Amino acid sequence: MLNAPSTQNIPRTVWALGFVSLFMDLSSELVHSLLPVFLVGTLGASMLTVGLIEGVVEATALIVKVFSGTISDYLGRRKGLLLLGYGLAALTKPLFPLATSAEMVFTARFLDRIGKGIRAAPRDALVADVAPAAIRGACFGLRQSMDTVGALLGPALAIVLMLLFNDDIPLVLWFAVMPALLAVGLLCIGVSEAKPATPHRHFRSPIRLNSLSLFPSAYWWVVAVGAIFTLARFSEAFLLLRAQQLGLAVTWVPMVMVVMAVVYTLSAYPVGKWSDRISRSTLLSAGLLFLLLADLVLAYAESVAMVLLGVTLWGLHMGFSQGILAALVADTSPAELKGTAFGIFNLLSGIALLLASATAGWLWQNYGASATFHAGAAFALAALVLLLLRRGSSEQAQKNG
Repeated sequence: MLNAPSTQNIPRTVWALGFVSLFMDLSSELVHSLLPVFLVGTLGASMLTVGLIEGVVEATALIVKVFSGTISDYLGRRKGLLLLGYGLAALTKPLFPLATSAEMVFTARFLDRIGKGIRAAPRDALVADVAPAAIRGACFGLRQSMDTVGALLGPALAIVLMLLFNDDIPLVLWFAVMPALLAVGLLCIGVSEAKPATPHRHFRSPIRLNSLSLFPSAYWWVVAVGAIFTLARFSEAFLLLRAQQLGLAVTWVPMVMVVMAVVYTLSAYPVGKWSDRISRSTLLSAGLLFLLLADLVLAYAESVAMVLLGVTLWGLHMGFSQGILAALVADTSPAELKGTAFGIFNLLSGIALLLASATAGWLWQNYGASATFHAGAAFALAALVLLLLRRGSSEQAQKNG
C-alpha cells in the first residue's frame, strides 16, 4: 500500500515561498491594520480620500495580476518577476512611517500593490512548476496556509507594538520593514528556479477580445454576479474605521483584522470541501447572505461588540465566496480559454472594487457610516437576486430538457 504524501516530500522551494509569503504578509498586514487610522487620525485625510486610495491601489493589484503570469510564460522564468514584485513591496515599507501626507501614503500603497500584482501569478506558476503532480494540492495548500499565518501575525504584532510604544503609529510602522527585507532575502537564497521553460516566441495578451464570443452565457452570469458582489465588498479599511468610530481604542483597532482572518481561515477549507459535494451556487448564495447581514449589522452597530459581530460575518462571507467564485469561473469557461476567463473576471472585479471603495468613502463623508454599509447591503442583495434568478432559470431549463 502506498503511503500518503507527507510534508517531507514538499520541495524546498515551496517551503521557501511559503516563508516568503508569511514574512511579507506579516509586514503588509501590520501596515494595513493601522493605515486607515493613520490616514484619518494623524494625516487628516477625508473618508473619500481613504476610499479613493484603497480603491485605486487594490484595483491596480488585480489588473496587474492579469498580465504578470503571461509575462512570466513569455520570459520562460519566474524568479526575476518574483524579485521585482517582492522587492518593490519591501522598498515601499519605509515610506509609510515617513509619510507626512495622504499623497505620500497613496504613492507607497500604489507601488506596494503593483508589487503584489507582479508577483502573485508567477509565484503560483513557480509552485506548479516545482511541485510533483501527486502532491501539488498539498504544495499550494502549504503556501496558502503560511500566507494566512502572516495575515494573522501582522495585526497581532501591531497590537503588541502599539501597547509597548504608547500608540505611536509611525514608530510601529517601522517594524514592518524588517520582515519585508527578510522575505526578499529568503527569496534570493532559498528559492530555486525550476528547469527553464521554453519561452513563448510571441507575447499573447491573457485577454483576447476575439475570443469573447466563445464564452457561454453561464460564464457571463458569473462575471456579472462577481462584479456586483465586488461592489458590495468595498475596502476593509472602512471596517477598521467603523470600529474606531464606535469606541475601539487605536491600540486595539488591528483586532478587527485578526478576527476576520481567523474566521476566514476556519471557514474557507470546509467550504471548499463542501463545494465538491453540493452546488457551488448554494454556497455562494450563503456567502452573499453573510455579506448582506454583515453590512446591516455594521450599519446599525452602536457598540464595538456589534462591529466585531459584523466583522465575523464579513469573514464568513469571504470563506464562502473567494474560492467559490474562482471555481465557478473555471466551471463555466472553455478549457482552452481559462486564462482569458480569469483575466476578464479579474479586470472587471478590479474596476468594480475601485468604484465600490470610492463610493463607500463618498457616502461616509457626505451621509455617514450607516449609508456606506446600507449601500453595501443593497449591492449584496442585488447580487443574491441575480444569482437566484440564474439558478431558477437553469433548473427550469433542466426540467424542460
